[in-house]
Amino acid sequence: MNLDFYRTPIALSDPGSQAALLDDLPHGPERLAGVVQGLLMHQHVAPSYPVTLGDAQIEQSHVRPLEEMLKQIVAHDARPLAQARPADERQVGVCRHFSLMHVAMLRRQGIPARARCGFAAYFTKGKHLDHWVTEYWNEARSAWILSDAQLDPHQQALFKVPFDPVDVPRDQFRVAGDCWRLCRTGKAEPMDFGVLDLFGWWMIAGNVVRDIAALNNLEMLPWDCWGPMPRPGEDPDFALFDRLAVLSQDPDSHWDELRDAYATTLAVPPQVVNAVRNRIEPT
Repeated sequence: MNLDFYRTPIALSDPGSQAALLDDLPHGPERLAGVVQGLLMHQHVAPSYPVTLGDAQIEQSHVRPLEEMLKQIVAHDARPLAQARPADERQVGVCRHFSLMHVAMLRRQGIPARARCGFAAYFTKGKHLDHWVTEYWNEARSAWILSDAQLDPHQQALFKVPFDPVDVPRDQFRVAGDCWRLCRTGKAEPMDFGVLDLFGWWMIAGNVVRDIAALNNLEMLPWDCWGPMPRPGEDPDFALFDRLAVLSQDPDSHWDELRDAYATTLAVPPQVVNAVRNRIEPT
């Protein structure tokens, strides 16, 4: 078990010059998730609040480092982070931003936490949609627990979520490697995994890479592309992803192999393709 690796904010989860903002926050996964929900607005769920986003707000979804997110939040509203912002004045992001901020806050309190990339079953019936959550170490249970920091009471009602968002069942959110293996063994269909009109093997493979990067403390944007990720509609290297899926399903049992696979095959390069903006960007 490598709990210390996930105990301190680093790289994209490092608050940097804004670190003091994470002090004096409520303690624990549930209360910190509430703080996150008062600061962030999901780009694609905003209309249900109802909030209409401007172009500048939508661009906030492309911010990668937590430090920059925090800078933008306090530049707009200098109050302490524990004070929820009005819905139409929150920083805009997607599930990855909720998870990244939640992870950083938990780590600031010494709680091991990591972002996980995969697919959720609770947004659209019969489909597993591209999604990110937090995985935190529960000392009392000696286990990693999934938590969806995006699911505020409004979204719990909107999506009819039947479980506690601080303890997401493993069959409701599956890490990408688990989804890959379900499909490879014929227990699920790859065209049931994706988002918008983007479904299939290539989507699952891309999220396997993003999940392993996150396990190595680089939580990239959901549309950042690099390395062996297949292009839309392109067949992945099945042998490679069979191996990667096993490593990411149970990262603690395959720690050395996981780290080696990331370093030799999957490492995030200095530049990646932002598939939404359709351009190369520095990381």
